[in-house]
Order: sequence, then C-alpha cells, then structure tokens
Amino acid sequence: MATTGFWPVKGSLRDVVRYADNPDKTTNPKYLDDDLAAALKYVANDDKTDKELFVTGINCPSVRAYEQMMVTKRRYGKMGGNVAYHGYQSFKTGEVTPEEAHEIGLETAKRMWGKDYEIVVTTHLNTDNLHNHIVINSVSFKTGLKFENHIKDHIHLREISDAVCKEYEKSVIENAKFYSKNKKLYWVHKKGGLTHRDMLKRDVDEAILQSANLDEFCRILKHKGYTFNRDIYTEHPSVIANGWERPVRIDSLGEDYTKTRLAERTKANNFFVSSFGSSPRVAAARPKTKPLSNLERELRRIRKMDVLEAIFYLILELLKPSTPRPNYRPPLSPFMREQISKFNQYQKQFRLLHENKIETVPELELFIVNTQKQIEELEDERSKTDNKRRRAKTDEEKELYKSECREITKKITPLRENLKTAKAALESVPIIQKAIESERIEENKVKVKELER
Repeated sequence: MATTGFWPVKGSLRDVVRYADNPDKTTNPKYLDDDLAAALKYVANDDKTDKELFVTGINCPSVRAYEQMMVTKRRYGKMGGNVAYHGYQSFKTGEVTPEEAHEIGLETAKRMWGKDYEIVVTTHLNTDNLHNHIVINSVSFKTGLKFENHIKDHIHLREISDAVCKEYEKSVIENAKFYSKNKKLYWVHKKGGLTHRDMLKRDVDEAILQSANLDEFCRILKHKGYTFNRDIYTEHPSVIANGWERPVRIDSLGEDYTKTRLAERTKANNFFVSSFGSSPRVAAARPKTKPLSNLERELRRIRKMDVLEAIFYLILELLKPSTPRPNYRPPLSPFMREQISKFNQYQKQFRLLHENKIETVPELELFIVNTQKQIEELEDERSKTDNKRRRAKTDEEKELYKSECREITKKITPLRENLKTAKAALESVPIIQKAIESERIEENKVKVKELER
C-alpha cells in the first residue's frame, strides 16, 4: 500500500534536491546487508562522485541533477515561479524492502513524468515506513513548457502508483477518496484549512440547532457576522461575510440546505419553544460581551498593544477552543472563525516571538536573516567535514567525521524549524490583523444594536 502526493516548490531548487538526496536518510544500516554496506564503502571512497545508494536520476545524472535542471531553465528563460515539484510515495511498514521501494518509485516517476522532465528519485530509510522522495524539474527539457499541476495530475499519480504496486504484488488503498476537481478547494483541504463554504456549512448547522423557525435562523446567522444578499424567503437565499468577494447560496451546500429543508430542520426544534416559552439556545447565542474590546483594553492598560506578540495573543485568546472564562462565546466574524484551524500554528509562532523577545516586524525579519545565515554557515561546515570523510583512509577516521556531521545536523535541525516558524509568523501578521479588524467591525455592529434597543 502506497500513499502519494506532490506539491510545488517556490523557493530554492538546490534546497529541495539537497533534502531529497540526504545521506543521513538513505544509508541507514538497519536496512542494509553486507553487500550493500560494501557498495556504500565503495561509493564513499570515490572522490569523483557524489552519489549515494538509492539515489537515481531520470533524464539527468543524480550527481549533477541541480546543475542540469538549471541549464534547462536558463535555456528556455523560465527561472521564476514554481522551480520544481516535490513528491512523495510512502509504503506500509514492513511491506517493501529498500530495493523494492526504490524500484517502485523509479517506475512510478518514469510513467508519470519521465517523457518530458528531469527527475531525482531517492528512497529514505530513516523511518520504519520506507518512502520515496521525487524531485521534478518544473520545466520540460523537451518542450520548455512548465508542468501545470492540475488536480487530475494528482489523481493520475495515485493511479500509476497503484498500478505499479499491483505489478509488484503490493497492496493498494481501494476506493481512495479525492477532493473535487476544484484546485483551490483541494489545496485548502490538503493544508487542513476551511473554505468559505466549509465555514458557512458549520455555522448554518449551529444556527439550525439554535433556531425554532426561519426568522430565528436568520437572526442567529446575522449575529455570526453574515449579511443576507437574498433573504431566506427567496427561492435561493444567499449570504456574504466580511472579507468575502461574493455571496454564497445556502442551498449550494447540499440537499439538506434547501429552503424547504431548512424550514423542516428548524421546525424540529419547536419542542424548546413549547417547553420553555422561548428557545434558551437562541438567547444564549446572542452575544452579551465583547471579548476583543475587553482584551484590547487590558493590553492598553499594561502598555503592550504595540508589540508584535500582542496581535498573536489577541487571536489566540479569541480562538481558544475551550476556556473557563464566564460568558465566553465564539468569535462573531466569519473570517476570524476561519482561523480556528490555525490555532496550533499561531500558538507555535507566538511562542517563538516570546522566547526570542521579538517585538516588531523588522526584528522578525532580522531574526529570519540571522537564522538563515547560521544555517548556511553550519551547512558549509558540514559539507567540509563530509569532504574529509570522503578522503579519509581508515574506517575509524570515516566514522569520526560521520559522527561530526551528525552533530552538526543536530544543530541545524532546530534552526530550520525556527526559520520555518519565523517565516510563517511573518506571513501570518497581515492575516491576523485582518481577522482582528474583521472581529472589531462585528463587535461594533453588536454595540450599535444594543444602543438602539
């Protein structure tokens, strides 16, 4: 059984090739017999090559894959955009040997991209479930055209992988579900996010449970930050929320969301009206407090409003999945509620800012530059140490240099994680600011309504 996938690489082509061709992950002795170990020793002693076991180039030599891919890009003048695609093929634990995994990966890559693109396939042995990494040049060496990356290509890769696995008498995932052919929807779900329709569907379901009729349903949706573009009594009611470019028809969410079904589902809640005189859930849904205003007032009191941590603190407090605070209620703004799926990411980014005393965006940008520099210096040191290993005359010397490389890698790993988190935090800043402003607008609407009563 193999799972597959691939994604575009917009950064450094060199970085993704280096990651795929990582000797620490391709030479795990746990999976090697004596013959393979001997082959590794032979490769290590060859000062003129840079290849590792289970690293193979297709339409390019693995030892000079980066250089050849760049030649292709320069020839056709296509240096920008997606520089490559990074794919994976992961196998069920214990189902394949390293040799089988690599052969299946090679055959899969050849059938998928081998006619037009330069490819590097590596089999990583650093986990119990062996897996292949596949790096594909985004520019065809034959036509100069760039790979377009449609949803159908992801489906096709899975089909090819399944076919090859069956030929090797390996299991496959039957009836595997793929998202629709909507490319934007696929990538949002792939990253664990929510689309406007996902969020609206969730809010409509909540509003139905809190309503005894369509009027109450509309009132609760409005409290959640939606504006009716077409009201609930038209043929196709639609709503729009702050930050959306266009309205969404409620009945487009599925058969259970037509006007008729909405009326039936809310009518089923009439038990609460007859039992209590009014729906307690409707009353509970009406916000009585303004958490954002209160939080901002507290930050001003302790003079912390201007630090970068403040906006992360605000969104984390507003998005807390559970809280002991009295009168807590979910955010009003739909755009703010969209951020709930990113709660853990924001928490991690907030921790980085706090631990490194980063208070402004320029300080965050400087942290990114300095961290990148530290990584490059350590990578250069590791490369020099690895060259010494290649030229060592005895096994003891080789093992010593290999150990030094591992120690350097241990220093690099947390730096890379910090760099990734810092870059994500920098990208999050405008999104969080927009979410907070969106929530502020909704709270002000509630304030105006309360004053009008």
